[in-house]
This record gives sequence, C-alpha cells and structure tokens, in this order.
Amino acid sequence: MYAACQVYGFWVHTELVGKLHPAIEFFLVTPSHHRVHHGSNARYLDTNMGMVLIIWDRMFGTFQQELPEEPVKYGLTTNIASENPLRIVFDEWMNIFKDLKQAPGISTRLQYVFGPPGWSHDGSRKTSKQLKSELELQNTDTLLANIVHIEEAESMSIN
Repeated sequence: MYAACQVYGFWVHTELVGKLHPAIEFFLVTPSHHRVHHGSNARYLDTNMGMVLIIWDRMFGTFQQELPEEPVKYGLTTNIASENPLRIVFDEWMNIFKDLKQAPGISTRLQYVFGPPGWSHDGSRKTSKQLKSELELQNTDTLLANIVHIEEAESMSIN
C-alpha cells in the first residue's frame, strides 16, 4: 500500500495537468490540489495534506482549491539564506533547537516542539492562522475601500 501511495504521489507533482473532472477533483488528490499544498501563499498554508484522497481535507476543513486569481508561490514563507544542502535539510531542526535553548520554561519549550509552525513565546513570528487572519483583514479593507470608492463615484454622477 505504501508503494502505491508513493507511485500515486509522483504524478501529482506537475504543472502540466490543470483541473480534472469534478468527480475526480472531489475525491482524489490532483495536481491542482497538490500545487496548493506546496504553496507559501498565506491562503494556501497548511492545506491539502492528503496524499491520495482529498476527501479527508474536505472533512477536516483543510481543503483549499487552487484559485486562478492567486497563482501558487512555491517555497517557504521565509527562505533559507544558504545553498548548502545540509543546511537546507537541517535548517528547521537547528531553529527548533535554538528556540528550545532560549525558551524561558518547560511549558514554553513544549509549545515550541508541539505548537503550530511559526509559534513564538514573544510573538516575534506568526503562525499560518495569524497570516491567514491578516490576509482576511487586508481583503476586508480592500473591499471596504472599493465600496466607498463606488459610492463616491455614484454620488458624483447623480449630482
């Protein structure tokens, strides 16, 4: 079964395949779903975790469709300033150990290990939930600004 999952996972790593039939898109992980999984856009963080069946993400609220108006930006939210392969592979582990060393207590240390990615005791970093909240606020502000602009334009055209 593991081998079958690995083989299935191979074909979803492509940009050559767009959206598939809605029935397939509903149940199975497709290249479109998997592109979102690899995205560093705030909207796409921590989504589409299923390897073969996307229905689990739909059930647990982690599903995100690929949006044509927001192309997937691949990579990390903060890039690693190195091209050294060992540094790249172990960078996050080194950061976790550094956080543990500087943490002010056992409960804080546990939070660094078991808390969400991006969590920090001093608020110096952001979790994906915080990044998504900021995105929603930006979208709300943009929407409100557009409404005000439209209302101003309408009132000018009436006068």
